[in-house]
Amino acid sequence: MAHELAPLPYAHDALAPTINKRTMELHHGMHHAAYVKNLNAALEKHPALFNKSIDELVRDLASVPDDIRNAVRNNGGGHWNHSLFWTLMGPNKGGNPRGEIAKGIDSVFGNFEQFKEKFNAAGAGQFGSGWVWLTLSPQKRLEIVATPNQDTPISMGHQVVLGNDVWEHAYYLTYENRRPEYLKAWWNVVNWDAVEARFLKLRG
Repeated sequence: MAHELAPLPYAHDALAPTINKRTMELHHGMHHAAYVKNLNAALEKHPALFNKSIDELVRDLASVPDDIRNAVRNNGGGHWNHSLFWTLMGPNKGGNPRGEIAKGIDSVFGNFEQFKEKFNAAGAGQFGSGWVWLTLSPQKRLEIVATPNQDTPISMGHQVVLGNDVWEHAYYLTYENRRPEYLKAWWNVVNWDAVEARFLKLRG
């Protein structure tokens, strides 16, 4: 079954002024949509792969045939990354984490402010396009990981708790080349309830 672009879980202007309406329209409706379209086109060469979920595809790229592996890595990764990204943000969100994720962050990084500094530094330091993540390592330890392009940590055996897109298309209309400013503002739209639920599920 072909992969599909799910609708945003909120209106395009719901995250303004942190992320404006036009950015969301382009980011979701054009960039994410293109990843889905290109992924489906690649999989048409090996139709049996349509039986695999996007999670299964990017988690085990070694099982994808050589002739489409890079296309699945790039476009499948883009689809997986963005599908999660939209759910980790929301209107009238932000603030400080609560519950078990807050305890986990404090135990590993000292406190939330120190965690944000390290997370933002990793995002700002990612050369070119990419992502910055809070993951659970294979040892179930919280770690900050940056990946290039549309690579995803689940391809490396990590589980993603939180992630921010640092491709220019995620912020350029508002922040131009000021990626650190975008990274700092982004915390205003993080949906900590969704992050907490995800953390509890992944931690087991």
